[in-house]
Amino acid sequence: MNRRNLLLTIVLTGAAQASQAQQAPDPFLWLEEVEGRRALEWVRARNTATAAELEKVPEYQSIYANTLRILDSRDRIASPSIRGDRIYNFWQDAEHPRGILRRSTWADYVGGRPRWETVLDIDALAKAENVAWSYGGSTCLGPENRRCLVMLSRGGADATEIREFEAVTKQFVADGFRLSEAKQSVAWVDENTLLVATDFGPGTMTTSGYPRVVKLWKRGTPLSAATTLFEAAPTDMGTFVGRIETGSRAYAVVSHARNFYEGTTSVLQDGRLVKLDVPLDADTQILGDQLIVYVRSPWEVAGRRYEIGSLLGIALADYLAGKRELKLILAPGPRETINGVSTTRDYLLVGMLNNVRGELRKYRYQNGTWTFDKVPAPEMGSIGVAATTPTSNRYFFLFSGFAQPSTLYVAEEDGSVKEVQRLPAMFDAKDVRVEQREAVSKDGTRIPFFLVHRGELARDGRSPTLLYAYGGFEVAQTPGYNPTLGAAWLEHGGVYVLANIRGGGEFGPAWHRAGLKENRQRVFDDFIAVAEEVVRQKITSPQHLGIMGGSNGGLLTGVAFTQRPDLFNAAVVQVPLLDMQRYNKLLAGASWMAEYGDPDKPDEWAFISKYSPYHNLKSDAKYPRVLFTTTTRDDRVHPGHARKMAAKMESLGHAFYYFENTEGGHGAGVTSEQRAKMTAITYAYLWKQLGRRPTL
Repeated sequence: MNRRNLLLTIVLTGAAQASQAQQAPDPFLWLEEVEGRRALEWVRARNTATAAELEKVPEYQSIYANTLRILDSRDRIASPSIRGDRIYNFWQDAEHPRGILRRSTWADYVGGRPRWETVLDIDALAKAENVAWSYGGSTCLGPENRRCLVMLSRGGADATEIREFEAVTKQFVADGFRLSEAKQSVAWVDENTLLVATDFGPGTMTTSGYPRVVKLWKRGTPLSAATTLFEAAPTDMGTFVGRIETGSRAYAVVSHARNFYEGTTSVLQDGRLVKLDVPLDADTQILGDQLIVYVRSPWEVAGRRYEIGSLLGIALADYLAGKRELKLILAPGPRETINGVSTTRDYLLVGMLNNVRGELRKYRYQNGTWTFDKVPAPEMGSIGVAATTPTSNRYFFLFSGFAQPSTLYVAEEDGSVKEVQRLPAMFDAKDVRVEQREAVSKDGTRIPFFLVHRGELARDGRSPTLLYAYGGFEVAQTPGYNPTLGAAWLEHGGVYVLANIRGGGEFGPAWHRAGLKENRQRVFDDFIAVAEEVVRQKITSPQHLGIMGGSNGGLLTGVAFTQRPDLFNAAVVQVPLLDMQRYNKLLAGASWMAEYGDPDKPDEWAFISKYSPYHNLKSDAKYPRVLFTTTTRDDRVHPGHARKMAAKMESLGHAFYYFENTEGGHGAGVTSEQRAKMTAITYAYLWKQLGRRPTL
């Protein structure tokens, strides 16, 4: 048999096995009933058992207290949002566990003396309405920023209720715009008109659970009378609406996501949608009169070829008129990538990663040419734009490093930069050292990782070490100040490793696409290669090595401990995907098939089934005692993943820990107390499993 026929035989055999596997009954389906009586009884029993054991770990109480102190500290940076001449901030502390939306004048805020005025008290609202409200954000109609749409979530879920709010009187508008709870988005067209993408009734949501219909809704009319502008296919990911304000212009836009990475953007003009004819996987922005295009695939247009990761510009009016003479703004080098694009009135702010180290550039288009200046900021950390406004060139940006507390800077109209607020040290970072190293993956690819530790690193294999990564959806993992990690782990001698594996965005779209679908095993191989490297260097050993990851990172850790149980003694699997046979049928799961593949197609289930953690558990394997965490109100990644995985391990005789918060959405909790408890349980577990370094 020749090689081609041999491969074909393997593929067909795998497809046949996959088909049989898909027909096998799942004995734990009942745990997918989120608020089912039997399921919640199971959750309460495991929560009680886990808390009873891990709260006895000596480190638990101090970690809980320190985390609560950090989360409720009044010295935290009050993250700014610019609305006209006011700075808005959402704030939670011990007095306001659910939070308050507040505002200050620009001068007081930048001068370090903000006198906060409460605009909306979520705790008071929750008490008055007897609903566990969580603030989901707000969008206001500029430039006055008087009329706003406030999103309210029950228990931190993605689904929100939307209410019109008057920022001057600080009251919800009687008989104003209001939308019932749904996964939805809204955008102002003008004071009396909204773009709405919501659940309009049967057949108006996609299989991913997002709206497929966009309508134009006029004030004073029922939602049922709104005019339909766009409809997506039921199997598309969904439709989303927004508003772009730039200079003296504003654009209402509709984004149609065919899948997670491909879609179209249309601008509302004279009551109709005008599609921007750019590649389906490109991103677009508008700066003044310029259309900005970020290219994720090579693009040949008007006789020129633009490579992956390029940033291009052209006058929007010219582009809509059919002209295609684009100008190259930026083409990243081999170890560079664009990690974010923001706009002010005149500037394009581009966040760069150079070998996973942050840099911020300020581009301007003048006299037919794009030029840039590098914004002065510290090295060896992450730099992100914190807030901008379309009416001026003033903006805020944030710098953060593993050992350097996050620092907020303001850039003024004249280009000068000054520090606004520096987070005080939230843990003892004295002698914390950061190194950047590389591991070699199974296919020879070099995988960078950051190694964070205190003092000289012992090479005896006994350092408790926590390895973290994400590896998906083109999301880059970069250096940053994490007070809870520092206080609970680094301060006490733990070693932290942050791996920049494929699937992420550390080196641009190609780095991400190298781990898609049938190539997903590369992501897991990269993670395992970093783990093996820190063991090879005798920084740690399997007995003292733990892993952590959430969401897609929860899938990563689930695969890692099932494929290499010999390599780890702890695994924190947070809000995870684990049942990769049913993930596309649970909540937003269908929207991720562009990342993982479609398990209902036998040829794709053939490669998914090889790593799906839920389907690769073995009764005779020796797994570490895993900690699964999730929340009941997670309406993005179904809590059934964590529940069923734990239940299956239990049925096979494997010990585990399980903790599920009743609130928190796709996270760890809504209030500081909830988040502190989850953090304390997590790190108490890690210290229990991995031990402390022996002292001389």
